[in-house]
Amino acid sequence: MLLLLFPDLTGRNFSFWQTHAEVQENAPVSYHRAVRRAAPAVVNVYTRSRIVDPRSLRPRTIERQELGSGVIMSAQGYILTNYHVVYGADHIEIALQDGRILEAVLIGQDEISDLAVLYVRADGLPVIPQDPTIEPQVGDVVLAIGNPLNLGQTITQGIISANGNTGLSSRGYPDFMRMDAAINKGNSGGALVNSNGTLVGINAAAFQVQNQDIQGIFFAVPYQLARNIMEKLIKQGRVTRSYLGVSGQAVVNAAGDPLFSSGQALYGLALTEVTAGGPAAIAGLQVGDIILEIAGQRFQSMQQALNFIAETLPDSELQILIDRNGQQLTIPTQVREQPRR
Repeated sequence: MLLLLFPDLTGRNFSFWQTHAEVQENAPVSYHRAVRRAAPAVVNVYTRSRIVDPRSLRPRTIERQELGSGVIMSAQGYILTNYHVVYGADHIEIALQDGRILEAVLIGQDEISDLAVLYVRADGLPVIPQDPTIEPQVGDVVLAIGNPLNLGQTITQGIISANGNTGLSSRGYPDFMRMDAAINKGNSGGALVNSNGTLVGINAAAFQVQNQDIQGIFFAVPYQLARNIMEKLIKQGRVTRSYLGVSGQAVVNAAGDPLFSSGQALYGLALTEVTAGGPAAIAGLQVGDIILEIAGQRFQSMQQALNFIAETLPDSELQILIDRNGQQLTIPTQVREQPRR
């Protein structure tokens, strides 16, 4: 019936569509489109610095050269890379994939998040695709783009194995996004993109433990955190964080029984440590207090609460609702700027 109604499907035309369908069915899985969108905006970063040779008996200055990667975040010339890539550098150059070599200026750096912002002056810069609303999920396919071992731009592929936090209180590996796309020397500061080529993170490091052979655990700074840090460095030249001076754990009741499963109902955050002389101690918070709310908000983990504190302006006063021995109290607490390490 179909051939009677549409005679053009017979003969050569039908064979064409049949062949086309077979080609589509056998087409290989490829991330070529994602790479084509993102790769031009990933640059090679080269640094030079002069240091005193520790091996020399007499003071002697030598030149040290390091390499890494960076990501062009805006057409105005701002580039994100890692703090450890440019730390102590006297001279920074970036190499674009179109062959241009440009001198870069360090705008600001943040050791805690291992991020730094560079600036170059040039026209026609390629910009990495970005989505401010992106929410990467565990199991998403990701591609790491960088310049490992100065071999030239290289792509490695993996999946997100654990999501990172997006708050300013990030302090090391647990707060970063974890994935298994290989990060070798020179990949640091490069782009981690999803299968559409959209930026999801800035490659940071491989997990290493002395005398242990660990493979397949790598870290990236989540995009939202990286973008937040970049904007603060551009505007202020540094990142300010507030702190409370506490440690604690999620509990399921007023008795302080710890939360073991996401299926349990959270009661609050029990304080296990209060730093002497810190904002919490000055306000009168004590070990054993259970935080129920901070500024009217409830939090699912201590890390989430500390992220909120970190992004609060220093010297702000927050109302903290606690449970102390079965009695609810509101403690006015003035947060302070986190001391620099």
